[in-house]
Order: sequence, then structure tokens, then C-alpha cells
Amino acid sequence: MKVLMKNPVAIGWRKQAVFLSIVLMLAGLLFSRILLSSGLIFFAVLTLVHKNIRAQLQIFFSSPFLWGMTLLFLVPLISGLWSEDLSNWSQIIRIKLPLLLLPLCFAGLTNFEFKDWEKIAWTFLITIIIGVSYSMWQYMQDAGSVHAGYLRSHTIKTPVGNDHVRFSLVVTIAIQTIVFLLMTKKKQFSKGISLFLWIVFTGLVIYLHILAVRTGLLCFYTGILIFLIWLLWNRKDKLRTAFFLVILFTLPVISYFVFPTFKNRVSYLRYDLSFVKKDIYLQGSNDGIRLISIKAGWHLQNQNPFGGVGFGDIETEINKWYEKNYPSMIASDKILPSSEWLTYGVGSGWPGFILFITIMLLPFFLKRPGKDIFWWILNISLTLTYLFDIGLEVQYGVFVHAFILLWWYKWLLAERQ
Repeated sequence: MKVLMKNPVAIGWRKQAVFLSIVLMLAGLLFSRILLSSGLIFFAVLTLVHKNIRAQLQIFFSSPFLWGMTLLFLVPLISGLWSEDLSNWSQIIRIKLPLLLLPLCFAGLTNFEFKDWEKIAWTFLITIIIGVSYSMWQYMQDAGSVHAGYLRSHTIKTPVGNDHVRFSLVVTIAIQTIVFLLMTKKKQFSKGISLFLWIVFTGLVIYLHILAVRTGLLCFYTGILIFLIWLLWNRKDKLRTAFFLVILFTLPVISYFVFPTFKNRVSYLRYDLSFVKKDIYLQGSNDGIRLISIKAGWHLQNQNPFGGVGFGDIETEINKWYEKNYPSMIASDKILPSSEWLTYGVGSGWPGFILFITIMLLPFFLKRPGKDIFWWILNISLTLTYLFDIGLEVQYGVFVHAFILLWWYKWLLAERQ
């Protein structure tokens, strides 16, 4: 650590430029792929191009959490040795590149203090508030059409390239960020700031239920439930905590009767699952297609147990499986295995599948970087999403995973010091 005290990343104009690059990345996450890529390149140059890079690499290799994350990039990279479709493989590697770059970059930010990471937290919250406001404005333009769309598996328009799954996830993380700020800084906040945070917290929870995306709701309810159980176990004010637990369990019921989007989402889910139970392919189905894709992924992983099919050939091989087993399936329904766990298994076999699980579980067994409960909730949230989602196969998902985890890792380390 002492070697990096003179690291230009941590002092002077470059530190301010690093913060600016983070602002650009967060703004790009919501509204522009080009801005996100530009901010990432700017951030990488600022944090990697300096005279103390050797000391920075020593810190990187001394942290299993940092170099462990890069394995999510190295596994697909190595699979290029047996991938036939090198064009598709190179595109996948390009998308996953932040999983290599960002851990290396964050290893150099040793002199960022708690207040610096807190500034990033406030920036993150402001961008999410802007994003939610934009999405709600889109909703209010024609609420009737939106309500009808939810009966056909459509959703409200969102930032993050209209990727409602990723946006619901970052909204959930924003809620966790607010709780962390209130827990750690409540005595330092004025009543006005505390009230503002509680208003934003309430607004984001309401928005999650209006958006009615299962990924965000699953992470929200899992995270809040774990947090309340932790409070019930560790705090004296058990009556108040029990009261909040009751409210938590009644929220879905209230949402069903209050928010038409939530109600229509539940109705569509029941309709969709009626076909899933009968193992009937329904064109344009959501859950049905996801489960079929998982079945396909499981078959391909077991058919190629030692090295997988190679990440470059996943799409080709799964399409062959669809043609054989579901010949009537239309092209738009032929998706990759709807589980990141299985995607790594199909691309690199059982070794890749086991390694992916190990990387996801690694943060729970390392020396934790601060308040354990928040670190657990964040990692549980991300790990859960990958059971039925492939966030690491898309640009926004890769950035969310890498940046959010690394930011919180450094933030919690600073909070402990």
C-alpha cells in the first residue's frame, strides 16, 4: 500500500479526472453505449498508464477478489482455442473485456477515501433518479397501452438501452445504497438529507413494483428480507423490525391491487406457466422459452462435459438443438441458455460451470471488506440474477457486475479503515 502513496491516480488533477470518467460511465450506463465505452477507456488510461503500475499489479495479484473476477474473462478467452466461429468469439471477448480491465484499474485506487466512494454513491443515486423519472414519464405518456402491453410480456421503456432487467437490478442496488448510507452516515446527515433519502427509497420501491420485473423484485425482496432478519437477530428493537417484516410480506398483495402493471404481469406469468407445465412451446412466450433454453443448455453441457463447445459456438450449437427438438420454434425465440451458470458450462464444460460457481461464491469466503451484511446482500443479489439471466453476455450487464462489485468492495474497505 505504501508504495502507491505517490501514485498519480490518487492525487491532483488525475484523481479529479478519474472521478469525471466514473460520472461519464454512469451516465453512459443509462443513456449511451458510446459514452459508456468512452468513459471506460478514459478511466482505464488514467488508472493504468503511470509509472507505479508494477506496484498496482502487486496489489491486484495479492487480492483473490480482484484476480478472481478476471477469470470470468479468461475462461471465454481460452475457449477460443476450440471455438470454430472466431468472429462470434471475438465479439464475446470484446463485451467481457471490462471483467479484465476494471479489476486492474480499481487495484490502483488505494488512496480513495470513504468520502470519495460516497461521492460516487451520490452520483449513482442521482443518475438512477434521473433514469426512473425518464421511465415514469414514458409510462405516463400512454398508461393504457403500457397496461395492455404487460399482458403480452412488454414493459415500460427504461434507460440502459431499454434493458428492463438490468435497469431493475441497478434500481435495487440504489435501494441498497440508500440503506447503507442511512446506516453509516445517519448521525452526520441533516434531517433534510435523511428525509430526502427516505423519499427516494420509497419512490424507488414503488417504481420497482410498477416496472414489475422479476429480477429486480427478486433481488429487492431477498435483500430486504435478509437485512430485516439480520436486524431482528442483532438489534434490540425487535418489535419495530417485526413490523417492517409484516409490511414486506404484504407489499406484493398491495401492489397487485394498486398497480395495474404488477397485476397484469402476474396474470401473464400465470398464463405463461400454464403452457410451461404442459411442456408446450408457445411462440413469444417468456418463461416457457427460458426454460426450454435452460433445458438445451443442460443437454449441451452434459454432451460436452470436459471443454464445452467453446464460447464462440454456443449460438450455433444451441440453434442445432432447437431445430432438432423444437422444429417449429421461430428465430427470435432461439435464445442462449437463459442462465449465466449454464452459459459458462456450455462454453467450457463442467470445469467452466464449477469455476463460475466458485467465483460467485468466492466473496462470501474471503475476508470481508466492511459491514458483512451489505456485502452479502449485494453478492447474493448478483448471484441470484445469473440463475435465470445472462447478464455477463451483454455490455451493460458486464459493466454493472464489475463496476458495482468493485465500487462496493473499495467503499466497504474504506468504511472499515
